[in-house]
Amino acid sequence: MFGYLKQDITKIQKKLSKKLSESRYQHSLGVAYTAASLAMRYEADMEKALLAGMLHDCAKYMTPDEMLKMALNKKIEISEVERMKPDLLHAKLGSYFAIKKYHVKDKEINEAIICHTTGKPDMTLLEKIIYVADYIEPSRYKMPRLKELRKMAFVDIDKCLIMILEDTVKYLEESGLYIDDNTKKTYDFYKK
Repeated sequence: MFGYLKQDITKIQKKLSKKLSESRYQHSLGVAYTAASLAMRYEADMEKALLAGMLHDCAKYMTPDEMLKMALNKKIEISEVERMKPDLLHAKLGSYFAIKKYHVKDKEINEAIICHTTGKPDMTLLEKIIYVADYIEPSRYKMPRLKELRKMAFVDIDKCLIMILEDTVKYLEESGLYIDDNTKKTYDFYKK
């Protein structure tokens, strides 16, 4: 544990509840508690998982145009797909806000926030926990194999991660949507 006091976490929750829509705030709490549970299961830092889960979508109150404008203004690196689909920038801006607005300067937490949407090759345990928790948290209901994924998350997080990546890539391909380079690289890395 790195020493966030309960009142610090409560302050972050209050700030978030004022910024995010009610459903996005409830999703963030769901991810935080799911991440903390996975951290307990895999003996990871529960407090880091809780904070990363809570803050992973803290930039989601912005419109895609606002995200793009802010990322350009703050000189945040933008991929080709992020330029076409700026709502993906919420992960990078979320990390930026975690540092600047919520005073969470832990590199591991910020990296987990950055890759929670697309993943990245060779993720740390905390990064896997946040990626998986975002997909399986209790308010999610539309994803395929959700019941199986929720069970697998607590049995073998790597296998669960691969299953989520397979479903994500399949969905994006079938829908004719752009696949972010990081998602493709992550999928290829874990498929091996």
